[in-house]
Parts: sequence; C-alpha cells; structure tokens
Amino acid sequence: MSKREDGGYTFTPIPEDFPKKHKAPVINIDIADTGKFIMTASNDTTILIWNLKGRVLSTINTNQMSNAHAAVSPCSRFVASCGFTPDVKVWEVCFGKKGDFQEVVRAFELKGHSAAVHFFAFSNDSRRMASVSKDGTWKLWDTDVEYKKQQDPYLLRTGRYEEAGTMTCRLALSPDAQVLALASGTSIHVYNTRKGEREESFEQVHGECITDLSFDITGRFLASCGDRAVRLFHNAPGYRAIVEEMQGLLKRASNESTRQRLQQQLTQAQEALKKLGVLKK
Repeated sequence: MSKREDGGYTFTPIPEDFPKKHKAPVINIDIADTGKFIMTASNDTTILIWNLKGRVLSTINTNQMSNAHAAVSPCSRFVASCGFTPDVKVWEVCFGKKGDFQEVVRAFELKGHSAAVHFFAFSNDSRRMASVSKDGTWKLWDTDVEYKKQQDPYLLRTGRYEEAGTMTCRLALSPDAQVLALASGTSIHVYNTRKGEREESFEQVHGECITDLSFDITGRFLASCGDRAVRLFHNAPGYRAIVEEMQGLLKRASNESTRQRLQQQLTQAQEALKKLGVLKK
C-alpha cells in the first residue's frame, strides 16, 4: 500500500498470504480506517496486530478463556474484544508522530455484566459503545474518558433482552448511538437507547439464524443477512429519536439561527417518518 498526494492510499495486490501465526481458527478480521494496521482474532484468547505487509506488530492475550468477537474502533485508536468473561476489554494501538508503531496498551474495560458477553459495537465517533450479554441485558456506555488518568467508562443505560440468556446474539449500534439493534435466531429487535425501550420487532425475517447486522454510515438503514439472503430496513426509530432530540433542543435554543438549524433537522426527520407512514401525530 502506498500513500497518494491527495492523502488517500493505493493498494497493490501481492500474491502471498500472511504467515500462519494463529493456533486456532480466526473468527474476526478488521482493518484500521487509517490504514496503519490489521487486527485478527482467533477463538482462543489471541489477537494479533499486523502491519499491511504481514508482519506481526503485537500479540494480545485477552485472558477471556475464549474470544467471541473483536473489532477495531472507527477512530482506529482502539481494539476491543469480548468472550467468555463478563466484560469487554479495550486496548489502544499506539503510533508515533511519524506513523511508526510503538506499543499496545490496556485502555479500559466495560464492567457491569454478570455473564459472558456475546457482542459489542462502537458508535461512529467511538465515544459510545454497546454490549449484550448472556445475563439477558444490553448496556450503553460513554467511553469518551481519560483512561490514562484511571477514568472508567460511564454506564448510560441498561435494557432487558431476555433472548440473550438462551441464544447467541448479534448487535449493531447506529452511528449516532441513538438506536440499538439486536438479532437472535431469525428475529431483530430495535431499541431507543435514550429511553431503553423496544420500539420495533421484526420476527422471522430470515429462514435461518441471522449471521450479521449493520447500520449504514448515515444511520438511515439497517441491514441483516442470513439464509443466503440480505434484508434492508428503514431506521424509523432513528428518525423518531432525532425528532425527540430536536424538539428538546428547540425549547432551549437561545438565538434565531440555532432555532432555524434545529427546525430544519426536525422537519427533515418528520418528513422521512411521513414517507415511511409511521409519523406519530
């Protein structure tokens, strides 16, 4: 990979595989948006940080007995994992000012579940995280903390999701962290994270277990896949959350220009709900 003058990157395919370093099956792979490193995780307790030429920069032992999921944060600073233990562990991948790799250090942990964590996700700005556990709950966290000063993430909301107690779950968090989608079996359930309430349920949308769930970068759509099919859903709860937020901000707006901007966003969300036929009067 080479950097272009416009700041982007050009990839040149190399007909060679990365060396086989994992001792167990690889369950996740992710690449930092900065293009500085690749993360791979296997179903034992190993996470490897690679450069793009296939050299291992660091090895992480998660100490979670077995890994269930791992991912790189959208800001490319962090790598996180969950597994058999009731927590989500987060590390920072550190680079120097010249872009040279330095080290991987423990950043913080999401503690509060009482059983294994199935899945977690980041918001688009990496300032929020969500997790779902076998204890039958999901949690929303404020991770915009000064962990180097020993500041822990703040728990913002806990919601019930009984299905997580009996089956494996997938989780997706909207880019603005206003909406949480949970998939178990063949069904999807969507929550408003500010209220903690289930707003929509899509039952038996796939003929087999849902294998992945994701919001698009704008937060307008939610996609799921399973049984060789892909389903796409409008994120109506997301629009409703925007309406509620804008109405609250309008009441506190102190100048006309701010009111106009908020009103425009409110109108756009209301029009979107109207087109979907779900606008509440």
